[in-house]
Amino acid sequence: MKDELDRILAEAKTAVAAASSPEDIEALRVKYLGRKGGVFRDIMAKLPQLPPEERPAAGQLANAVKQQISALIEKRAAALSASTVAVKEILDVTLPGRKRPLGAYHPIMQVTRDIKRIFHQLGFEWVDGPEIEDEWHNFDALNIPPNHPARGETDNFYITDDLIIRSQTSSVQVRVMEKQKPPIRIIAPGRAYRPDTVDATHMFMFHQVELLMVDKGLTFVDLKNITTLFLRGLFGPEVKVRMRPSYFPFTEPSAETDISCLVCKGAGCRVCKQSGWLEMGGSGMVDPNVFKAVGIDPEVYTGFAFGFGIDRLALMRYGIDDIRLLTENDLRFLKQF
Repeated sequence: MKDELDRILAEAKTAVAAASSPEDIEALRVKYLGRKGGVFRDIMAKLPQLPPEERPAAGQLANAVKQQISALIEKRAAALSASTVAVKEILDVTLPGRKRPLGAYHPIMQVTRDIKRIFHQLGFEWVDGPEIEDEWHNFDALNIPPNHPARGETDNFYITDDLIIRSQTSSVQVRVMEKQKPPIRIIAPGRAYRPDTVDATHMFMFHQVELLMVDKGLTFVDLKNITTLFLRGLFGPEVKVRMRPSYFPFTEPSAETDISCLVCKGAGCRVCKQSGWLEMGGSGMVDPNVFKAVGIDPEVYTGFAFGFGIDRLALMRYGIDDIRLLTENDLRFLKQF
């Protein structure tokens, strides 16, 4: 038994030293230490055939040789693994550099940046305001009385009886007029929140851009001109713009502004609800009650405002037919922009 174990050990040392790959090492592990057909499994099977007085010494020797071979295999496996890693980490400076993928602005951010650019050229300043608002700035100062349906819990996200996640960016114009006297030219892009049913054109969180201009002698014609310049600057000179009479508590007279649907070119589709037109938002001349709430004399100054949905502007700009795509973070979609 001893001579056989010495021969096995010598043979294993030679084979392990000659192994040149992890596959070779694994094959030797199976050959010597495998539970099915391994060399030492056969050795252990022979022990009961020895005389009883020889079995203990033979068993100890067999275990010692087995441990030596196992240690040899583990050491060689570690050496081969280290050499493989070293080869992979070699830097070939003659290879061309790898081009790293570049990110891009989200469609909402791209449209917002273009809105800022257009109004900067028209002399407007960009401002921001808090998304958590009190009722005074979100409703009262905008001539929305306490019993108005727009203040209901089904149409707003209330935090407390007096705090709300703003339902419109119009609250920013109130904060500006409280601190700044006319002339005023501002835009206020930002997020707003309403518990709308989510569909192809509605989300409970959406993006708006609020415009406010206050000065002496402003008329509805100025509002229409500024609105048309903006929308054609964003979509091109071919876009059609229409303004329909409407009602909002904070403007009088008021109008809804529509543009011709750029997805279907006015033929009718899911986005425009088969009408050929898409509503951009409300607009109008600032109501005198709003001026009085912020300390501006409505006998001296006039002003106009609008609030447009940036999400809908993005739908038109890029021909997207479902607003939900803008918030799903699907890279297959976002990589197109």
